[in-house]
Parts: sequence; structure tokens; C-alpha cells
Amino acid sequence: MRLALWQGTSPASDLDSACAQAEAALAAAAAMGVAALVLPEVWLPGYNQPDIPARALTLDSPPLQRLARAAKLHRTALVTGYAERDGDRLYNSAACFGPDGALLCNYRKVQLYGPREAALYTPGEALPTFPLAGETAAILICYDVEFAPHVKSLADRGATLILAPTANMAPFFHVPRVTVPAMAANHGVTIAYANYCGAEGDLAYVGNSVIAGPHGEILAQAGETPTLLIAEIPPRDPSRLSTQSTDLRQL
Repeated sequence: MRLALWQGTSPASDLDSACAQAEAALAAAAAMGVAALVLPEVWLPGYNQPDIPARALTLDSPPLQRLARAAKLHRTALVTGYAERDGDRLYNSAACFGPDGALLCNYRKVQLYGPREAALYTPGEALPTFPLAGETAAILICYDVEFAPHVKSLADRGATLILAPTANMAPFFHVPRVTVPAMAANHGVTIAYANYCGAEGDLAYVGNSVIAGPHGEILAQAGETPTLLIAEIPPRDPSRLSTQSTDLRQL
């Protein structure tokens, strides 16, 4: 299986630019035989925009439907973060459209980060899994993937692939460099962690988007500039997979 992620600068509420970047990345990734492309957290309209409530979207909104059509056109799954409106509630969400353009999963971030997210969003209440290119996949968003119980819960239910839109900012360089590969190794899953780069308002993003394999290998890692990152995911070797989940002693 081949995975891709797009590390870009914030679209800064320009939804046409956000979709155009996604379409270009998807076309390039599809040409290289990628099964899925992951975009950053709240890619629509941008993570740190001042008018999130006014720009929140529903799944049937034109920008998301445009991305669904792009996934179908290129026969490549696409995961995008977005600010979701559901009635009077907002969610920090990510939608996965399959290679036929159909919605495979709509995930709402469980672990909101900091006072700004807590003031804007309602936390999600579920950790769904779904089939993708022969794997059992799940979505976690940014801070979610730093919580071992969530990764363990998904792995225990058969997940082998975690797609993680993120908006990781300075000074948290350790997350893509250390935390994500460790989570992948400890739970025997592949994690594709798609971050922003550059600045957005008062945030400076660290880039360093990473695809970490199920044995903790860093299969591909970006620097701090816009990057289309692609990696071939190796088969899982049962003799190398962590057995922590079954070996854990409850004291």
C-alpha cells in the first residue's frame, strides 16, 4: 500500500485555493499509485482563522463535495480536516472520501487542544474504523494521536492504519519526530500525520509531517516547507509487532 500526505501553508479561508491545492496534490499522488492522501487539520478553512464559526461547513457543502468529486476523478481516497457545523454545534472534523467519491468516515476530534478549541468546538464521542484499500483504517486528529488509550482502542479493534490530520505548532517538534513513531511501534499501526508548515496568525507550524510504519520506522518525513510526502507501507511482520496490548499487567 502506498500513502501520501500534503504538508502545506494555511489556505487562510480561501476555500477555492484550499480545494485547488488538494486537487493538485491528489492528481500527483494518484499518478504514483497512492491509495490515500491526507490533508492537515481544519484544512477548510484553515486551523487558526478568526472566523471559524462563520465558515464552518456541512458534509454536503460545495467545497467538500468538490473534494469528493476529485477523489472519484483520481480514484484515490482523500482525508481532509474541516470545521463542521451540525445545527448549533461546531466540530473539529475530518472526512474520508473513498476512491469512488463516497463518504467512508466522518470523524469528530475527541481530544480538543487548549482553551481556543474548547471554546469553539464540541468534542466527538466515537473512534470509528472503516475499510480502506484492504486495511482497517481510522482517523485521529492532531492531539488525539498523542493519547495511547485511543491508539490502543483502535488497534485492539483491528485498525492497522491511522490517518491523522494535524496542526502541530512550535515548540512541539517532538510529536512528529518521536511521539508518532513511538505510537506506531507500540501499537503495530501505520500512522500518516499531515501537518501544516509556515505561519498562520500567531502560530508557527513545525512541519515535519511523517509517515511511520507499524514497526516504528520513519518511512518518510518532511522538513518545514510545502511537501507532498509519499511512502510505501511495508507488510506487517508478526514477529516484530508489539505485544504490549496482550502483555499488559493491570495493577
